[in-house]
Amino acid sequence: MAKPIVAIVGRPNVGKSTLFNKIGQKRVSIVDDMPGVTRDRIYMDATWLNYEFTMIDTGGIEFDESNEILFSMRKQAEIAVEEADVVVFVVDGRAGLTDADNEVGKILRVAKKPVVLAVNKVDGKEREADIYEFYALGLGDPIGISAANMLNLGDLLDKIVESFPKNTEDSEEKDEIAIAVIGRPNVGKSSIVNKILGEDRVIVSDVPGTTRDAIDTHFTVDDIKYTLIDTAGMRKRGKIEDAVERYSVIRSLRAVDRADVVLMMIDATEGVTEQDKKIAGYAHDSGKGVVIVVNKWDIYPNKHDKSTLRFTEDIREELGFLQYAPILYASALTGQRVNRVTELVKYVADQQSMRIQTSVLNELIRDAVSVNPPPSHKGKQLKILFMTQVAIAPPRFVIFVNDEKLMHFSYLRFIENRLRETFGFEGAPLKFVVRNRDEKDIE
Repeated sequence: MAKPIVAIVGRPNVGKSTLFNKIGQKRVSIVDDMPGVTRDRIYMDATWLNYEFTMIDTGGIEFDESNEILFSMRKQAEIAVEEADVVVFVVDGRAGLTDADNEVGKILRVAKKPVVLAVNKVDGKEREADIYEFYALGLGDPIGISAANMLNLGDLLDKIVESFPKNTEDSEEKDEIAIAVIGRPNVGKSSIVNKILGEDRVIVSDVPGTTRDAIDTHFTVDDIKYTLIDTAGMRKRGKIEDAVERYSVIRSLRAVDRADVVLMMIDATEGVTEQDKKIAGYAHDSGKGVVIVVNKWDIYPNKHDKSTLRFTEDIREELGFLQYAPILYASALTGQRVNRVTELVKYVADQQSMRIQTSVLNELIRDAVSVNPPPSHKGKQLKILFMTQVAIAPPRFVIFVNDEKLMHFSYLRFIENRLRETFGFEGAPLKFVVRNRDEKDIE
């Protein structure tokens, strides 16, 4: 199930990033505080009225008549509309309707995607009249908001979720393992796709950003069906100078949402970068199975017997939240170990789908508690009553306790480690919900 994508567009300084961050503060999704997770992102998962969606902060649409940037920014808006399920068009109520707003409005009016018009910086009743001139854009009723002061954000979110597609479930029967290949530009994603497929189905270039679209390719290995999704490379927001490449990030995030297992590509010659952490963090947060592929291992400098061991230690330190992900050292150029990719993907997909009986889980809990008793606070000790698994892909567990406030993060991590030591779950992120014993709904 792919979450709806909401793209926030508009010219610079109208408050898009402020709106993005304020809505993000309302999210209900679990935040993982493991070391190595970088939270400085241009995307954010959010929840409103039981709707989960992904927001994209697209950056400002600028118009400068002194050069050809007008065409470039028009292209940005067109791609945003094409890729998003809902477009939030942010304008500045204090500045009033501008020529740049009109240019974007022309594009959005002919689009088939829902558009929500947000007039920002409407800070009180005395400024409510500022919204009326924006009716001229022909994009429906404008909603007056103040992102900075969090005014009317509920009304805005109501309008956004009302505009979501009625059915976001995949219509096709799930009989294939979907693989998304993600990573920074020029890390070798297209090359490894070609090597896996055994033919040049994706254009390979040494120019970052060549792959603009997510391309689905179906293939079979040992009677197992796979769908391989090659995605556009993601790079730091400040370095995205090409208007088209900025929106290719949207396609990459959508590909992750559609995938069962993600191949996280890392360049052996550069090591783990901050952008790698951000990209991998999205796959982790989305609950996808992950295989880390260290590409260009054939040209890794200073090779010796312990190279893989030391590189693995670096990865585990830098990507602390992906301790569970298997690592494959490969070369898309020479084909070194590429034949193991589908084997690892199938293994991780099976681990993602593993289901443990409640009786077995509670036996594990009893053993864990006897080895390491639960923490206490102010004389009251945590009691774990029972645990049950309620979902797969990713495996999700509900732990019933006497007081959920007593469950410390470190003890939850201890339980996860015991689960992994006993059952594996390699490549699969584990999700936990802690509930008081009087809560009976565990769905």
